[in-house]
Amino acid sequence: MLPDLLLNYTDYFQPLNLFNYITFRSIGALLTALIISLLFGQKVILLLKKIQKKGQPIRLDGPQSHIILKKGTPTMGGLLILLAFTISTILWAKLDNIYVWIILGVALSFGLIGLLDDWLKVSRMTSNGLKSYQKLIPQMLIAFLAAWLIGQNTPVNYQNSISIPFLKESLFFVGVFYVPFTILVIVGSSNAVNLTDGLDGLAIVPVMIAAASLAVIVYLVGHINFSTYLQINYVPGVGEIAVFLGAIIGSGLGFLWFNAPPAMVFMGDTGSLSLGGVIGVSASASRHELVLIIIGGLFVLETISVIVQVLSFKLTGKRIFRMAPLHHHFEQKGWAESTIVIRFWIIAVILALIGISTLKLR
Repeated sequence: MLPDLLLNYTDYFQPLNLFNYITFRSIGALLTALIISLLFGQKVILLLKKIQKKGQPIRLDGPQSHIILKKGTPTMGGLLILLAFTISTILWAKLDNIYVWIILGVALSFGLIGLLDDWLKVSRMTSNGLKSYQKLIPQMLIAFLAAWLIGQNTPVNYQNSISIPFLKESLFFVGVFYVPFTILVIVGSSNAVNLTDGLDGLAIVPVMIAAASLAVIVYLVGHINFSTYLQINYVPGVGEIAVFLGAIIGSGLGFLWFNAPPAMVFMGDTGSLSLGGVIGVSASASRHELVLIIIGGLFVLETISVIVQVLSFKLTGKRIFRMAPLHHHFEQKGWAESTIVIRFWIIAVILALIGISTLKLR
């Protein structure tokens, strides 16, 4: 909105040219989302406490310490994140960019699914909300639309193709499998973040790290000079996603202020499904889906731990981990919650650096 309005007056006031630069607007979006989160965070938490009374229901089959330590903490804190990044994006992004609307649409739609799931849990006072298929089917339909729009708005020679890390300007043609693959990336990323969100501050920081990494990638991919120099595939317009990701980082920082141990609020599925979807769309739009496996490696590990645990128990009757997802395994081993969270943050940083390095190692 701001660039669309203010760039008309650059002839009268030259500093307004700053709104032409994605880097400037990304920082502006970050700071705006952060300020909104900090200003409204306490009010949102009080409202959630008033509505929920007893807070988020705690899983009885989870770590026993959670029943005592986390009882009464409200959920749906993702509403604060959605509010902050939506307002900030509308203010700072160029609204004629299709990628902005694709990613915003996925973020809000997935957030709505998560909100319904959280509400059912709170209203019924049970850890069971929507059934798996009730979440996955609408997610897949939304992801299908996003995948189709991404495919239609990228250069013809990139359509139905994905980039291969470590190879110069490489494309692997997947043909009719492109849309199903993109759906898998978006829905898989969304639910992977959801699985990771189990300890105070555990999910939001890796999300911000992934968002920062992807902001660098989409900016370089969307800039013809940088993409030519780095010998990566140039996708016009995709750089604008960096503004949205800046807003994600800002809203995440603001949310962390209230989610830091001991958490005053949980993001719930409202936040985790939305944020995971954003990461998936960003990687897909920039044609760096495979790099996302590295950057989001922590989320991948958490998801694999659940899959392996379920398969092992069904096939052999034995569990590989003391409890899944992976962070609960270390809790059961006696690690302090803060130790697990900080060590997982460190892993997320290392993986993000490796992922970004693929841009140059070609």
